[in-house]
Amino acid sequence: MAKTKYNLKDLRNIGIMAHIDAGKTTTTERILYYTGKTHKIGEVHDGAATMDWMVQEQERGVTITSAATTCFWKDHVIQIIDTPGHVDFTAEVERSLRVLDGAVAVFDAVAGVQPQSETVWRQATKYNVPRIAFINKFDRVGADFFHAIETMKERLSAPAVAAQVPMGAESNFWGLIDLVTNTAWDF
Repeated sequence: MAKTKYNLKDLRNIGIMAHIDAGKTTTTERILYYTGKTHKIGEVHDGAATMDWMVQEQERGVTITSAATTCFWKDHVIQIIDTPGHVDFTAEVERSLRVLDGAVAVFDAVAGVQPQSETVWRQATKYNVPRIAFINKFDRVGADFFHAIETMKERLSAPAVAAQVPMGAESNFWGLIDLVTNTAWDF
């Protein structure tokens, strides 16, 4: 098998971190699909997520060990580490953070910042890992984008600034507005 060479300047090591059930693995599965790494979106609740490779993970619908994969976007090689969200596996997250160029912190639009979110945020600070926040689950009852942003400011002391805002919420969620490009996407 031939080895493919990549320029290190085009390589990114990105972690996905959050509280349990915030949507880390689901987010990772979408990234793999939209970058062409997979041709079917693996669903956690079906036990079909690519990143949850252990039988226990598939049966329980929870990530136990960090899992790594590679995908490609434009001219970049993206190595993604999907980390566990359960408090029992905090050490696993910390090991992963040591090798990252950056992380995506996933937050639930209903719950905002949760206890394990605070823990992994502190761990990322400890290792100087730059982070961006991704808020999902806008279609859930009780979803409140601005509350989620406020909890980041209050509980993480993070200078959270929106790059995108949702259009609608709960059953009336229908799209996003990109504040950087002034573009709207409806779903």
